[in-house]
Amino acid sequence: EGSVGIFEVAKVIVQWVIIPTVGFVWLMHRTQQDHATKIAVLEAVHEANKAAHDREFKEMRENFKAVFDKLNNIEQALRA
Repeated sequence: EGSVGIFEVAKVIVQWVIIPTVGFVWLMHRTQQDHATKIAVLEAVHEANKAAHDREFKEMRENFKAVFDKLNNIEQALRA
């Protein structure tokens, strides 16, 4: 028999097309999940840094206000 049977063609298609495609899609999915995890971690770190910066800036502003209040008190005491 000189003809190729449908099962042989199906076997070749599965072996050389479907299995590599499934492997590639699985690899892409795994890589995408890894990237999504890394992005989520970076976003959380960014938010934590932003909150810490805002807190530090608020504390510094309050400290400057306290210094200026003390300077005003000293100035008022010197004028009296």
